[in-house]
Amino acid sequence: MSTTEKKDVDKKDIDSVEKYVEPEAIHDEHRASSNPGYHLDVHDLDHVQRRLKQRHVQMIAIAGTIGTGLFLGSGHALQGAGPLGALIAYALVGTVAYSSLCSVGEMTTHAPISGTFPHYAARWVDPALGFAVGWNYFYTNAISTPVEVTAAVILITFWDENTSHAAIYTAVICVLMVSINIFGVKWFGESEFVFSLIKIALILGLLIAGLVIDLGGGPQGERIGFRYWKNPGAVAGAGLVKNIHTDRFLGILSVLVQAAFSFQAMELVAIAASETESPRRNIAKAVKRVFWRIFIFYILGILMIGMLVSSADEALLADTGTAAQSPFVIAMNRAGVKVLPHIINAGVFTSAFSAGNSYLYCSSRILYGLALRGQAPKIFTRCTKNGLPLLAVLFTACFSLLSFMNVSSGAETVFNWFSMNLTYVFFYRGMKHQGFDLRKNVYNNRLQPYVAYWGIFWTIFFIIVNGYAVFFDFNASDFLTSYINIPIFLGLYGGYKILKRSKFWRVDEMDFVTGIPTLEETEIPEVPPKNIWERIAGILF
Repeated sequence: MSTTEKKDVDKKDIDSVEKYVEPEAIHDEHRASSNPGYHLDVHDLDHVQRRLKQRHVQMIAIAGTIGTGLFLGSGHALQGAGPLGALIAYALVGTVAYSSLCSVGEMTTHAPISGTFPHYAARWVDPALGFAVGWNYFYTNAISTPVEVTAAVILITFWDENTSHAAIYTAVICVLMVSINIFGVKWFGESEFVFSLIKIALILGLLIAGLVIDLGGGPQGERIGFRYWKNPGAVAGAGLVKNIHTDRFLGILSVLVQAAFSFQAMELVAIAASETESPRRNIAKAVKRVFWRIFIFYILGILMIGMLVSSADEALLADTGTAAQSPFVIAMNRAGVKVLPHIINAGVFTSAFSAGNSYLYCSSRILYGLALRGQAPKIFTRCTKNGLPLLAVLFTACFSLLSFMNVSSGAETVFNWFSMNLTYVFFYRGMKHQGFDLRKNVYNNRLQPYVAYWGIFWTIFFIIVNGYAVFFDFNASDFLTSYINIPIFLGLYGGYKILKRSKFWRVDEMDFVTGIPTLEETEIPEVPPKNIWERIAGILF
């Protein structure tokens, strides 16, 4: 096809990626020029639509990971490692999460297309790795959806203890989650925008209230300060060995992967790139702001609960699933503040609903991306005329019926971070070899590839120590729970590699051009603020 013919086809049949066209029709006609030696071109099938606005993406980035892991799970971290130990664990895991987002953010701003990091792994490392990463991420998020549904139902029991109503609440929540995703990405963006506002207001309110109480401004007027860092101590032991220093070190190890669960879904902004307006500019902004989000919400949050609640407080051992087990609620109850538990429970409920909503979105888009690349049934590539991968959403929604499961995704989250950083290292080597100037990318971290190396080292470490406690009192059940994801991942990788005989791409074979839209195709000119309120909105969103 000549260049003139191609331009005519683009003008008539393809409005960027906005218009729905059958995969067979778009395959040959929307193909960027590239080296004929490249092997990947099936990603041209992408035909979702860019309906997420800047405010949607920025709010998702700011508050996307604030959920039950921070509001409820942080209590277990405090009990397991003590205030300083929990702070160290969350700070370390935060740097690894940030390194992973920097890596995937840079790749995404270069190629804002469907499939995100599993596709990048297949395109720049090995198709078998992309297959394993994609299906690992899909089932992790698909199963996490019913877990969050169950969590939301349990949170409702804080007000309604009638267990016979649980099935009704489950059905209502499932229908609402699925409906939001079926209505389209615009409605998903609006819902997450509202949920993010609620979560941000809640965590900021708790930080301020906690500081007031710690300084003696609570009803009892008692100044707390850092007394719990002195007694029972800054670092709690795991109770596994007699040597106190070793036991305290093991205590910190015990909460590392648990902390990773709190940072799950940080990559949501990258997954939404193919459906985001001006994705390169907006994702670059989002990634740059993540560091401050981690510091303000997570580090200050963990520091605050460590100041307000003793790591030996018996209430931390409760596993109600409601606000009653939140260290923030425990702190308010100890200070004599009675109204906040209900407010916190309502906020945590919206967080659980938002998390389930996000997991459903993420897993459906990963499934869609896998199908585009021939690594999942082709039927999941079909979209509505509005660009919604409906069949992928409906199939993923079926997992929400498993709303009585109870699993944690901390270990799987670490696997995903490992793949993001590993893929970036290959991406970096290939770009350098082919003469691309990484500094010209819309987002570029000058500390790369060392940021990715940091992420690779610690994710391998997290995977190894995930279930270390089982070796002090071995039983098969706990061992499988801790390490089952390793053989699953290797099985997916090895099975695909054997059947498809895939290979690692050489640096001169990596495709950085084909099917990737240009800046002119994706970016809308930024409108300068007209008044002070628009300037403030630009800073916040």
